[in-house]
Amino acid sequence: MRRIRLVRLVRRAAIGAAAVVVLAGSTTATAADFTPGRDPAAVPSSRPAAGPEDATAAGSRPVSGKTPSAGPKFTKNGSTWNVIAPETVLRNTVTDADGDTSNLTFEVWTTNPDGTPKAQVKLTDANPYGVLVSGYVASGKTAQVKVEYGRLKPGVTYTFHTSAYDGSLYETAWSPWANFKINPYVSFPAPQSSSTINPVAQSEVEVTRTDPGPALSTAAPTGRDGDGGRTAEKRKRPQVSPDTTGDAKPGTERSCSKADAKGHKLCVELNPPDKNDTKSPYLATAAVAPAAELVDWCYDKPSGKDYMNRTDACLKSIGSGTLIFTDTDPQMPALGTATFDIEQRIKTYPTKSDSGSNFAEFDQQIVITPQHIDAVLKGVTLRWNVGNNCSSCVTSNVRWTDDQNNPSTGYWSIADGTPHSIRRGNVTTQWNGTGKETIDLGWSITATVDAGGNPATADFGTSGVTSVRELAPRCDDISGSAAPGCVLPFFKPTYTVDTNLNPAAGAYYWLMQEKMPDHAGSKKWDSLLHYFGPDSTATGPDGTPWTSKKSRDKICPSSWTAHSSDGTLGTLTCDEYAMASTHESGGFPGGVNEVTGGDKCAQLYTDKMGDGSANFGILADTRTTANGPTGTERCGRAAIPGTQNSGAFNKFPAPSWRLLDNDGFFVSNPGFAHCTSAATTCAWRKV
Repeated sequence: MRRIRLVRLVRRAAIGAAAVVVLAGSTTATAADFTPGRDPAAVPSSRPAAGPEDATAAGSRPVSGKTPSAGPKFTKNGSTWNVIAPETVLRNTVTDADGDTSNLTFEVWTTNPDGTPKAQVKLTDANPYGVLVSGYVASGKTAQVKVEYGRLKPGVTYTFHTSAYDGSLYETAWSPWANFKINPYVSFPAPQSSSTINPVAQSEVEVTRTDPGPALSTAAPTGRDGDGGRTAEKRKRPQVSPDTTGDAKPGTERSCSKADAKGHKLCVELNPPDKNDTKSPYLATAAVAPAAELVDWCYDKPSGKDYMNRTDACLKSIGSGTLIFTDTDPQMPALGTATFDIEQRIKTYPTKSDSGSNFAEFDQQIVITPQHIDAVLKGVTLRWNVGNNCSSCVTSNVRWTDDQNNPSTGYWSIADGTPHSIRRGNVTTQWNGTGKETIDLGWSITATVDAGGNPATADFGTSGVTSVRELAPRCDDISGSAAPGCVLPFFKPTYTVDTNLNPAAGAYYWLMQEKMPDHAGSKKWDSLLHYFGPDSTATGPDGTPWTSKKSRDKICPSSWTAHSSDGTLGTLTCDEYAMASTHESGGFPGGVNEVTGGDKCAQLYTDKMGDGSANFGILADTRTTANGPTGTERCGRAAIPGTQNSGAFNKFPAPSWRLLDNDGFFVSNPGFAHCTSAATTCAWRKV
């Protein structure tokens, strides 16, 4: 047996030397010598790429394993191996009863619809058989080959088998067939010629107030915008009125004045609205917002809830205020009542063109709709008390109008006691500070009636507890625009990638949001990105100010090269996620996703599908990490068509958002929002 092994070793050396001579001295054993259409079931020795068969050799023939596999990642969808890169790795075990080392020949075919072999694929120019031959491995070990880029196409189902060779003898039959398919993580077409997606458009959202006053339930701060581990924290409110006290029925607040000389008292009782009431008083009568409406989209929103966006707030949860005119005898019925529905608005102006002022400005409005006024009250006056803790503000007096913006007052006569006598109180606040300031607001209303009694005041709460401040405007002169402005920073805007015009970029961002441990920027996962803003004080290891360019250069250095791809994609450029303009960038110093370099990110690239469609896909770039992304990477680095790389975020950030450092925002990729998981290929949809 030792003599047989020695002969085989000598033969292997001779075969290897001959192969070197052929490859070094000639390049003609290529396509012209490859003969497709061979019988896939012909004996392995009919394709002797591993070396010549010596039929006289003694000993046992080597045998291929029964379970060939393909990867990366060497996982299956049903009976087919799911491969994530065209540089496919093919594997199988090999055994030799004599204990000899052996190699494997790998042969790949396309498939018929039923999965059977159709046409052989040429895997190499190194031999006329188009097969790849592994190196020698010990008996019982796994042999493998890696197919070079360009031989196999994404989206195509292939099948392969192996044959074993020990230097003299081939096995007599091929291994079982194993099917595999190169599946992209995401697939999409070429960019569309036009799109209706507005990347910076925002939709208002419902908001729960954390300090709505005693009449409404208080929501504890939750999520990243509050502290769910504590009850809602109260702070010193902006002073809006003298303190008043009174007993309240469950679910209401009743504030009463002291009795006057005649023993009369006036109480104000706030009654929260029914949150299941979807009606708006304007729905039946108004097709457009009234002329005096401060927030155009608010007028027909359902009652009982509060809403906001980055610039406006619409408060419809205050409910109704009932004035109760009594004497001091608790056994006597009320002398008279009046009921008013109450709403509030806040509007901030992010730019000079919005406000028309050289100052940062925000306006507030109260909307009061009378439901009835008993004649005994003779008339009602309501004073809206508006307070703030601003250090650099000038606030106007309340200006009253009717619904059509005609001048009016906060007084209702008996004849005005109908829903048609709506009054709106308006207040303008101008900020003339420097830097930035978040301004807490507080509100109440003071009522008097012509019939007598001292004034009574009802508390409407504040702009929010300290840890949330959901309705507190922030004004600044930092944002880089020509003039200062204000926004409501509690609202987290969403930047919508135009996945019609930039499908490759959107596909990549969606994939990273699904796979990154923190799902940065994903609204589905409620995971914010945080802007690396102009007021940042971040510094690098050398103590110098950090910049977004430094973050980008760390992930996409000049030494980076794009993975090979189909020429129809044009120039591919390096695209990092999360973006260099965020604290979540892998390049941001001290950030949650900081890495030492871009090689630590998930490596991906764009390529054309080979399935006959006009589609493209995001695939694994295995040049750095052989098995592709693991799903634990804190960042992504992908080769994306340059026009899409530069176009995807060309409107970010919107000037109207006035993003400052560490402001949160989301990134939406609507063409892929229907996909529920990155475990299977997500196919683009037009939006």
